[in-house]
Amino acid sequence: MAKTIGNPLTWTAQQLGATGDHIAATTAEIGGDGTAADPVINDLTMGDIRAALRAGWSDFLACRADAVTAILIYPIAGLVLMGFGLHMNLLPLLFPLMAGFAILGPVAAVGLYEISRRREAGEDVNWLAAFDVIRSPSFGAVVVLGIYLAALFIGWMLCANAVYAVTLGPEPPVSLPAFLSDVLTTGAGWTMIILGVAVGFVFALVALAMSVVSFPLLLDRHVGVPVAVITSIRVTRQNPREVLAWGAIVAAALVIGTLPLLLGLIVALPVLGHASWHFYRRAIS
Repeated sequence: MAKTIGNPLTWTAQQLGATGDHIAATTAEIGGDGTAADPVINDLTMGDIRAALRAGWSDFLACRADAVTAILIYPIAGLVLMGFGLHMNLLPLLFPLMAGFAILGPVAAVGLYEISRRREAGEDVNWLAAFDVIRSPSFGAVVVLGIYLAALFIGWMLCANAVYAVTLGPEPPVSLPAFLSDVLTTGAGWTMIILGVAVGFVFALVALAMSVVSFPLLLDRHVGVPVAVITSIRVTRQNPREVLAWGAIVAAALVIGTLPLLLGLIVALPVLGHASWHFYRRAIS
């Protein structure tokens, strides 16, 4: 059958219609379309954490090139932030900057969740699959939740700056050796460390409770941002020991991954991202 050239106006109208349908679907995903069943929260054990980590490692071995490509931007961005932080005016914020950057980790791992989801479903997987999330109606909800985490990150940085100002500040350090000496050998420096760790723990706990299963849940079901966040908090309340242990494992792996020069994150982040998907699958029915 011979093909005919369509009317340009008709083609344009079809494309605009498809775009409008996508925008409408994306908007519905942000608040939830009301058709998804309420997620059922499971009781977790430490065995579930070990199983999630093993499954994450298996996904990494099966898709290592795709996973590394998808997550490479994270250590690069970390190095850029470190470069900015070495400026004397920003030096007191270097550690809070690097530690707080982990708050945005779930956003960076969205592509890895998609790779694990596809592999679990027996679908073809390649590095482009990680970016298919952008075309998904769920992407709008992911962006909105990412903005919430970004706001939390900014709040953490403001608090970290305030802690420095009331202890060793507000003047910037004279040099890196002088700053390290003040931090480790003065009462004001230890006050800054203790107070900063305490405040940082609160921010980390809030971020963990909000995001421990919310991002994979948004990709997996049409629940909307409010239900995803509430479900994540419910998982934390029902399984506090396991969720805190999971958070500690993630934090420890990220710290180890920063050596040397954040290059370890090229392995640590993909494994954690894949494992987070499997942790979600064990936490939610």
